[in-house]
Amino acid sequence: MKNLNQIDLNLLVYLEVLLRERNVTQSANQLGLSQPAMSNGLRRLRALFDDPLLVRTSEGMTPTERALELEPLVKEILLGVDRAMQPATEFSPSDAQMVVRIMASDYAESTLFPAVLTELREHAPGITLDIMNPSDVSFLDVERGKVDLVINRFDQMPQSFHQITLWQDNFSCLLSADNPILNDFSLESYLSADHIWVSKTGMGIGIGVDPGDIQRLGWVDAALAKLGEKRRIRVFTRHYQAAMTLSERNDLIVTLPTRATWLKRDNPRVVVNKPPFEIPPLELKMAWSPLLHNNAPHRWVRQFITRIARSLESNGSACS
Repeated sequence: MKNLNQIDLNLLVYLEVLLRERNVTQSANQLGLSQPAMSNGLRRLRALFDDPLLVRTSEGMTPTERALELEPLVKEILLGVDRAMQPATEFSPSDAQMVVRIMASDYAESTLFPAVLTELREHAPGITLDIMNPSDVSFLDVERGKVDLVINRFDQMPQSFHQITLWQDNFSCLLSADNPILNDFSLESYLSADHIWVSKTGMGIGIGVDPGDIQRLGWVDAALAKLGEKRRIRVFTRHYQAAMTLSERNDLIVTLPTRATWLKRDNPRVVVNKPPFEIPPLELKMAWSPLLHNNAPHRWVRQFITRIARSLESNGSACS
């Protein structure tokens, strides 16, 4: 017989969603988890209840008899916990006085947060944002709830974190209007030019870039490597604003997310061009600790930021 202190309440949440969706991938999407994290949760549930719970059949994932017995019990438990966790009064954003600590990349800060701040001042004027650089924060800080949200592009993330994709973005080339390459902007001329590399993926203190390490250079250089090509990088920076300013020189090109180039759309000194080769789109993600997942104020902030991000996408505020 298992003791109550051996049971992770999150597993019951996983079980309720798995029995409702009967699909590991869809359940992971519902909970904002990665598919491997959801699969690991199912393995732990099977060990906890000593039962397969969901079995793959010709009709998909089918619940066992034990799982069907557990389904109403789990729902009742979770409803009780949810009622117990609700604040005595409903969260009122217009009256809230709080600081929300967010780690955001330079890209996210410049493309997303101007709209977030504009609407936040109208709907929740007492909420203050403390926006930190990726190098200021570790995954442990987020896991412990010291940082409320992280917004960036991530190559990897702890499986316990909740996450959601705010948007996808394509890539564009930003270069001086006086750059002679504009007369023949082809892959050949692109490769003959000098380039600015800009990126800060994930979080934590970074190290110097090795120009020969294609795998660590990111999307643009990985796409070129698939063509058997390599660009000549003369400047490495982690700041999009700096990279875009340097692109005003007539002998440098910066290839970066399209939404960032829109910040320069009124600058007559630069031109935005489509890259002369295919680059897979990137995903801007928002992630947070399971410790804050059910916190009402933080839930409102997450939903608020997600709504703003989706409205920018649907309003065509970024070039695609």
